[in-house]
Amino acid sequence: MIRTLVVDDQEVVRAGFTALLETQPDFTVVASASDGAEAVRLSSEHRPDVVLMDVRMPVMDGIEATRRIVASGVESRVLILTTFDLDEYVYEALRAGASGFLLKDVTAQQLVDAVYIIASGEALLAPTVTRRLLDRFADSMPAADARLALVIASLTEREREILTLLASGRSNAELAKELYLSEPTIKTHLSSIFRKLGVRDRVQAVIAAYDAGLVEPAIRTGRPSV
Repeated sequence: MIRTLVVDDQEVVRAGFTALLETQPDFTVVASASDGAEAVRLSSEHRPDVVLMDVRMPVMDGIEATRRIVASGVESRVLILTTFDLDEYVYEALRAGASGFLLKDVTAQQLVDAVYIIASGEALLAPTVTRRLLDRFADSMPAADARLALVIASLTEREREILTLLASGRSNAELAKELYLSEPTIKTHLSSIFRKLGVRDRVQAVIAAYDAGLVEPAIRTGRPSV
């Protein structure tokens, strides 16, 4: 059973997501919250598998709530839900430890699938959205992180190659095809990369690759965005 927490300041949105998730035999909504502070408290109390987190809320926004939930050490994974595909806050929410990003206008099946994906330990961020987000915030990204650069240097040549391709939005299947490797081998390499970088999933790994200067947003390099 996948335990979920629904967080949104609009009651009708909370009710709608809750009703949808409760129709699924594998899901149960353990609680709902109307602001980030309540979300942090309820995450600690109920320890849900997935937190559906709005970004713009009173008292405490979704970014700070995500940061605190991740820092608390609970196993809960955060799926950001927002109205805008280039919301200025989403990049920071991902840096705070969110495992996925989804628009509120998704279909019911897309939301259900997203919760399954996040609960399974994977990340959810469409390749084009990944690049658009990082490109959009290129100017506000810090200079290459020296510590991360050292970690990147400790990766094997194959691991750096895979991480670079991952940052351009390749799926596991595409990585396997391009590098003439099996998907299980790709997954093994990704697990090693995540462990060395100290991240939980591919979204965080891509952000680390940008922070370390391994890859750069298209705005900086002059290449067109994907």
